[in-house]
This record gives sequence, C-alpha cells and structure tokens, in this order.
Amino acid sequence: MAIFNSEASAQETNVDDESPELEGAEMSLVDHLAEIRKRLFVCIIAAVIGSILAFIFWEPILTFLLNPLPAAADALSRNGQPKLIVSGIGEGFSTALKLSLGVGIALASPIWIYQLWAFIAPALTRREKKYALPFTLIGVVLFAAGLAVGFVVLRFPINWLIQFGQSHFTELITADNYFSFILFFMLAFGVVFELPLVLTFMALVGIVNSKMLAQRRTYILVGLWIVSCFITPGADPYSPVILGVAFTVLYFISEGLIRLIGK
Repeated sequence: MAIFNSEASAQETNVDDESPELEGAEMSLVDHLAEIRKRLFVCIIAAVIGSILAFIFWEPILTFLLNPLPAAADALSRNGQPKLIVSGIGEGFSTALKLSLGVGIALASPIWIYQLWAFIAPALTRREKKYALPFTLIGVVLFAAGLAVGFVVLRFPINWLIQFGQSHFTELITADNYFSFILFFMLAFGVVFELPLVLTFMALVGIVNSKMLAQRRTYILVGLWIVSCFITPGADPYSPVILGVAFTVLYFISEGLIRLIGK
C-alpha cells in the first residue's frame, strides 16, 4: 500500500509540475469568434478616440509634418511657408481626416498590442509567455525609434528630389503625394528597426545562433549596407549612410540579445 501511495503521489506531483506549462483553456470556435469580435471592437474604439483627438490638433500635426519640406519646394509658397496642393473642394477636409486617422491608429497602437497579447496569452506555455511580453514591448520601442529616425532623415531625400531638375520643373506638391511619400519612408525605417527582434526570434526557434552570426558577420553587414542603398528613395548620400549605420548598430544589438538569451 505504501508503494502504491508513493507512486500515486509521484504521479500527482508530475501532473502539478506540468500543469503550469499548459495554462490555456480550450475554447470552441464560436467562443474564439466572440473573443475576436470583442477585442476588435475595443481596438476600433481606441482608434476612433485617437483619431478624434488627432483631428482636434490636426493643424499643429500638419505643420509638424511639413517641417522636412523646404519652402522652395512649392512655387505657390508664401512668406517662406510651403503649401500643399489640393485639387478639389473637399480634398483639404479629406486630407485632414486621413491624417487624423493615421495618427489615431498610431496613438492606439499600445491598445492594439495589448488586445493581441490578451487574446494569444491563454494559449501560450509559461516559457513562451516569458518571451512574448518583452518581445512585444521591445518591438513597440524599436518601431517608434525607427519612425523617429526616419522623420529626422526624411529631409535629405526630399531636398535632393526637389532640387533635381529645379531649373526645368515647377514643383506643385499635392497633399496626397507628400503624405504617401512620408508614410512609405517612415514605415521603411520602422520595419528596418525590427531587425533585432527578427534575428532574436530566429535564434529562439533554432534557425540561427550567435556563433553563426559571428562567423558570417562581415557578409551580413555588407549585405545590409547594400540593402540600405536601395531601400531609401532618392539618390542623396545621407539617407543610405544613416540607414547603414542604423543597420550595423541594430545587428550588434541582435548579437548581444541572442548571446544573452543563450546564456
């Protein structure tokens, strides 16, 4: 009897030890859909509130985003202030709405990330949860840093592209064209700054390791510098250099993170 009792206790202990790894509860398809709908509703409400706040301050936001645009870019500029072109009666209002919506979505991004985390978390093991939350926070910080660096660098390609052929062309920049250019440029920098997160995730799933990265460091850095020459619009020498330096710093940060996780 003592032997049977000890075996039962050992089995119970093993179950208790393994149960924290399987903390998620099973849900039906209908429950999953209801959960997704609820969290999407919260995300949409957050984006709407952020857009309303951004629309209240759309003029200061627009003025701030016009900083990289030189006054010489527009033949209709007055008093040294660049002006964007709108071609319809309601285009100015629709541009303000689009601008407010974009800023509102950016302001609501922490809510979006939290809702995504709250939806995925119940299905994760304890080890996965340990990495998921830091990865989410680091991803947000890196993306925001990429947007900031992209905005600082933005004036260099804009100046080069506007000055190209200025003696033969008259610049009339539309609001849609300008904000589309800004979106693409800053988004490229935001995605590039996710490099440490991507490499660290690849290390966690066993695709790469710190030793492999150290052995091929020269080839990887040369490849990243080549990519930096093609990912930025314009032919100014500043943007590729700044992006190449950012690539290099982010790569060494990635190596450090992978070594730290390995230990």
